[in-house]
Amino acid sequence: MAGLSKTQLEHYLRRSYTAVDGLWFMKVEEKHGFEVALDIDREVWRVMAKIQSCALKSILADPAGDPPNLRKAFSAKLKLDGFRFRTRTSNSGFTVTIPTCPWLEILAKAGRQEFADRIGSAICGSEYPVWPQEFGDSYSLEFTSRICMGDKICRIDFIKN
Repeated sequence: MAGLSKTQLEHYLRRSYTAVDGLWFMKVEEKHGFEVALDIDREVWRVMAKIQSCALKSILADPAGDPPNLRKAFSAKLKLDGFRFRTRTSNSGFTVTIPTCPWLEILAKAGRQEFADRIGSAICGSEYPVWPQEFGDSYSLEFTSRICMGDKICRIDFIKN
């Protein structure tokens, strides 16, 4: 595409995606205050999770008709969003471990890390629980640690119901 490598294109799209998120939040905050912006952000990320999960279900669909599983789709989402992470599967479900958060890094660059706990809790707490719902509600989700709350890693447990 226009002489851009795949890596350059991914970087451009990810940067545009994160910039738009931050810009709209700041503009809503300027006009209506932080709490209103955060409430709207929660709503936006719940809808975004539905859009992303449906898109990845379609993209990752097996030609044999087997639906993609939650772990595979959620891992693809994190990878596309620029996260480094590990997944571990167990009899009770699977765990995602994230050692660094690109969204937290963006907040730090913008000088807004003092809001990291509130923004991170609002976004992740709104967005990530939608994923199991969109994959048939056979999992519940539990955050056992969060970088934005001062923990060393983010750990998300997807527990089979």
